[in-house]
Amino acid sequence: MEKTLNVSHSESSKGKWTADLGNPAHRQARSGSYSPGSGAVSDTHPSQTQKRHLEGVLNKYTNLLQGWQNRYFVLDPELGQLQYFINEHSKNQKPRGSLPLIGSSVAPSDEFPYMFTVCAANGDFFKLRACDAREQQMWMTQLQLCGCTSSSSCNTSSSSSAGRTRSFSLHPHPIPQCSSISAQRQTPQHGMPASVITITHHKSPTASQRACSQHPAELHQVKEVMSQAEGQQKNLVNSIESLPSRGPLSSLDQDLLLLKATSAATLSCLGECLSILQHNVCQAAQHITHSHMQGSNTGKNMALSVSSEMCDNSSSESVDSSEEITDTEDNEEEDLGVLDDQRSIILHLLSQLKLGMDLTRVVLPTFILEKRSLLEMYANFMAHPDVFLAITSGATAEERMIRFVEYYLTAFHEGRKGAVAKKPYNPILGESFQCSWDVPQDKVRPLRTTSSSPAPAAAHSTQTASNEGLGSYRLRFVAEQVSHHPPVSGFYCECKDRQICVNTHVWTKSKFMGMSIGVSMVGEGVLHLLEHDEEYVFTLPSAYARSILTVPWVELGGKVSICCAKSGYSSTVTFHTKPFYGGKVHRVTAEVKHNPTGTIVCKAQGEWNGTLEFTYSSGETKVIDTSKLPVIKKKIRPLEKQGQYESRRLWQRVTAALKAGDIDAASEHKHQLEEKQRREGKQRTASSTTWKPKYFIKEGDGWVYHNPLWKTK
Repeated sequence: MEKTLNVSHSESSKGKWTADLGNPAHRQARSGSYSPGSGAVSDTHPSQTQKRHLEGVLNKYTNLLQGWQNRYFVLDPELGQLQYFINEHSKNQKPRGSLPLIGSSVAPSDEFPYMFTVCAANGDFFKLRACDAREQQMWMTQLQLCGCTSSSSCNTSSSSSAGRTRSFSLHPHPIPQCSSISAQRQTPQHGMPASVITITHHKSPTASQRACSQHPAELHQVKEVMSQAEGQQKNLVNSIESLPSRGPLSSLDQDLLLLKATSAATLSCLGECLSILQHNVCQAAQHITHSHMQGSNTGKNMALSVSSEMCDNSSSESVDSSEEITDTEDNEEEDLGVLDDQRSIILHLLSQLKLGMDLTRVVLPTFILEKRSLLEMYANFMAHPDVFLAITSGATAEERMIRFVEYYLTAFHEGRKGAVAKKPYNPILGESFQCSWDVPQDKVRPLRTTSSSPAPAAAHSTQTASNEGLGSYRLRFVAEQVSHHPPVSGFYCECKDRQICVNTHVWTKSKFMGMSIGVSMVGEGVLHLLEHDEEYVFTLPSAYARSILTVPWVELGGKVSICCAKSGYSSTVTFHTKPFYGGKVHRVTAEVKHNPTGTIVCKAQGEWNGTLEFTYSSGETKVIDTSKLPVIKKKIRPLEKQGQYESRRLWQRVTAALKAGDIDAASEHKHQLEEKQRREGKQRTASSTTWKPKYFIKEGDGWVYHNPLWKTK
């Protein structure tokens, strides 16, 4: 009746397992309590097929700062909710949070040991961890049962309420000799890990011979259950289609159409899982035999290969600025069309995903890719280097904070290239991107203002006159993919003449959200103004790809912060997502605050890819049109002079194929790069070699450029 459960998985807390009070027969059979650590969860045990009231302590991921915290959870099957409290003593109070289990999904995660995710139908989710595998399985089983039971009870109760009455009669369906679900599965590619879902533009080949072949004994019962489920789903579809086209309950009812699509997608996903299990069982023996045949020579060769690779990577290249030329690459992207063949690929992809599912290991189709790497996209955020360099010219701490907010809000429109819903290349581990900008000194001044205040205008004209006839500032940028799992990128930018630099590390986390995909930019950046000995810590917004089945588009969302501990100034920037009904797109608001006095010195509103209006406490206003801001082209070395792992050279074949519209060739070249990365990862694992980035070093939870400006001051 007691269970060891703690954040560190070392101390003890209580976990309670009680019988369902709504089932008298079962209550009589199970009048006592169940210790979750006393035995494994068995599918054949009668207690595992009934919903249960479950209580106990689990680790819950709260946020980036606090991380995992101990929380007391209560699974109430009668309410159909998973609630949590600070501790057991506070469970009689109002819960700190709850998750509706109607239509929810529960899935294990490999991010941490014994972790699983509970995703509600409304998009909310909990990241939880148990103390061991048995505890994890117990919670997952009961959550799944409670979710399924809650869905059924919800449908039952809605039929008796004041509304439309819906009733379906599903008759037994004979089990076919060969499951048609299995017969339609696509054969997984050899050499691909089972955890990676690969979606390409090719038509899925039929696999009827493989599906009808002998199943392993342990999978035979699964095949029979799936065959029965397929028959029930067919009866469901027939029942819906037999309804009249008009009336209070018609065959065109939106809820019924959604039910048809969801049931078909669920069966498709389960069939794919069965095929993968079959394939893994068949390949296991072959893999063991193949491993023995390799012998010790393979291990030696891999060790030599990895050693030479590490030597090449650890030697930091010095970029000759005289080799750089002005970039002439056109990064404009065409909108994604609504082609039938592409839509079928997306539908096939969606059928394999769940709400809240992490898309890190999902290989997306090639036709949605931009013709640039994610590292180059970060470089394009610096497309207004004159605005960036003007930050350090502020006479006061307040002015410098306001200038940084101006730069921050104007940086995204060029990096995202409007609202085109395409995805940059996922950087390969060790991939880098380097470039620079030559910024004329006379252009480094504050952005144009509509205010008629004479003092700022005089200051601007004086600064412009003093800078005329001078040379240019050199701004250098370097980015590197420092980790693959999780995918972390580091980028650094500096100008020695202005004594300004910025260091950022970003972990991109993407998840499936139904008809959209969300990408969270986890991490932070630090802007260093060495002349003033100030550091500005900032975060980045999330990005969302909307309407992925029709005409996809991108928007930014979330609340980010900018703060300077020395001056006491901070800023909160909110990227507003478009409401479901009405509302504007790409809207952003911001305010700059002096924390010691609580005074708001500046407010901003507008569109991050359009017009922004700044209002100051003095009553002055400033209007910035991001579409009219001059873009200074970056300088980059030609392909033939770039390193083997520099972005443009690494992805040049994929980019050329995409420009030519040859999706087949682009997919093939992209697949070759991904396979090479997997082979190198296996070689490092076999030789116990740790990857060492070239330009960045790990400090705490972040990554810092190996030779930053503040260390050479």
